[in-house]
Amino acid sequence: MITRVTQQSLYGSVVRQNNAALSKLMATNNQASTQKRINAPSDDPNGAVQVLGTRTDLSQLTQYQRNSDTAQGWLTQADSTLTSVSTLVTSIKGYAEQAATGTVTDENRGEIASAVRQYFEQLISMANVTYDGQSLFAGQKTDTEAYAMGLGLTSNDTAFDTALEQFPAPGYTLDGNSASTILVQFTDTAASPPAFEYTADGGTTWQTGSYATPAPSADTQTLQLGGVSLTMSNTALASVTASADHDDADGTWLWIRPTANYQGNNNDDVSVTSANNSVSATAEGTFSGNVQVRLDDTSGSPYAYSYSTDGGASWVTGNTSGAVGATVPLAVPGGILTLDTTTVPADGDQFFIQPSTADVSIAISPTDSVVVNGVGKDIFGGMYRTTVTDAATGATATVNKAATFDGSVSGNLLETVGKLVGYLETNNQGGIQDCLDDLTTSQNEVLVAAASVGAKENRVSSAKTMVTTLAENATTTLSNVEDADLTALITKLSEQELAYQAVLKSSSMVMNLSLVSYI
Repeated sequence: MITRVTQQSLYGSVVRQNNAALSKLMATNNQASTQKRINAPSDDPNGAVQVLGTRTDLSQLTQYQRNSDTAQGWLTQADSTLTSVSTLVTSIKGYAEQAATGTVTDENRGEIASAVRQYFEQLISMANVTYDGQSLFAGQKTDTEAYAMGLGLTSNDTAFDTALEQFPAPGYTLDGNSASTILVQFTDTAASPPAFEYTADGGTTWQTGSYATPAPSADTQTLQLGGVSLTMSNTALASVTASADHDDADGTWLWIRPTANYQGNNNDDVSVTSANNSVSATAEGTFSGNVQVRLDDTSGSPYAYSYSTDGGASWVTGNTSGAVGATVPLAVPGGILTLDTTTVPADGDQFFIQPSTADVSIAISPTDSVVVNGVGKDIFGGMYRTTVTDAATGATATVNKAATFDGSVSGNLLETVGKLVGYLETNNQGGIQDCLDDLTTSQNEVLVAAASVGAKENRVSSAKTMVTTLAENATTTLSNVEDADLTALITKLSEQELAYQAVLKSSSMVMNLSLVSYI
């Protein structure tokens, strides 16, 4: 069978062949210009999926590298600060050692006091250090200075200290400001409240003290000390003893001296919320996250209850409480939830344990993150606000307390230096000697924190090296899949260019052929 080739079909075939050759040439030319083998999913569907996945991995690894740079910045600043603090403490110890000797005159001790007060303010400034405008040692309150200057109270009377913490009015309140330490001496305990005198110039001159009238409450009194007022409980005032004269070392003496109040947050506080807002509860322990507790059976003793650590998605059932009494302890992951049964709990009551968190954590690799900030009170100490509970009545109060280290205030650097200033400014040689040992303990706490920061710096450095290696491997993989072989590409481009030129030349010859030319 003979097929007739019309001029229309001839022209159509020539155009299609030209377009096909040109399309191949343009595709190869596009690869040559981008140097990429895959420029669209249609070029290689499987390869395109691998390219997109690898690019996502590279983007994540690049972010980890940025995170590592940020973490190194925070940790380097913290390391430098802690080293400087330790150096400054060494200088303070040198001054304290001089002042503790009996050969130093009162005038020399006053000069040392002036220098140490300046050092104390410098310590607070160091504890308030920032990186990129964010506080390093205020926990998650990075927009807040870790510490604020304030006034603190020191006594030489353990009985007074114990009474000061007793309910119904535990703790004390200091208002006002003083450029020097105020020393308070109780002169007559027969009166109620007891009579006292005070000095603000190291004992050179003494003032007769008075109490504010009316008293702030039935349980408290306010001592007026010039530009400073001290409010404390009647229970504490009733525990003081009198001194015979200003040179008498016996009796209850109070030093109103500088202190540093921690303003950041910490990892210690735990709040408990009752779903029905009727049964009160408290929690103690170290909780890694929120815990939800549900009472299942309160008809007898012990109670049956369940708890959840994933927001109620799943529950651990079949738990039993301790003995039911005025309070009921419930063991949960991380600690104990204690219910107050003044209001009788009911089946279905729920409680939410929410631990505070102060850590700023930065992801530095696909499998690792590092805490880059610090809780100032756990490094430098100072005073901080906390809630205390009366074991007998369950009453609570918010008070200022000195931060402790392993149950002792001896590691509290800012309180130790604050006390030292008070003793220096009042020529208390014995108090200065007591501060010397505490300065060594406090410095050790700072060095422990510095060692922890150094270990984190090494960890970040190792993670950064690992992430860099992963990024290089991913880049190589991406190049192998996506990039074109330039040598082969140039050869292919030359071949297709020659082919297209041949198609054009042959097409022009064919297009010129017509029956009309032979008539």
